[in-house]
Amino acid sequence: MLMYPKKAPGKKRRIKHPPSILQADRTGECYLCEKFGIIRYWTYLEEHHIFDGNPGRRISEENGFKVKLCAGHHRISEKAVHKDIVMMRILQQDAQRAYERTHTREQWMELMGRNYIDNKRSIE
Repeated sequence: MLMYPKKAPGKKRRIKHPPSILQADRTGECYLCEKFGIIRYWTYLEEHHIFDGNPGRRISEENGFKVKLCAGHHRISEKAVHKDIVMMRILQQDAQRAYERTHTREQWMELMGRNYIDNKRSIE
């Protein structure tokens, strides 16, 4: 018997993140397929964080800047968000518009530091 017994390992606390502010949690619907009028039900979708890098991914997770995409729109096709900057900008602009429905532009700029909507050079 130990004189000072070890504490039982506690349960790891997981942070609850909000759902996507762009997309209702419907099974099988790719955000971009739906946006472009492609009617198709997918059995497999991948979660995409709209802003990447550090701290972009954390900010995306904390604020619901994420969508479910089919593999083609996410990473496989030439028009995938990880290959096509135009598709990525579409998601970033949609995220900013959705955020600004409940917040101000100043709050967006404080959070992200960049305006994706009114930028004359939205594709760099």
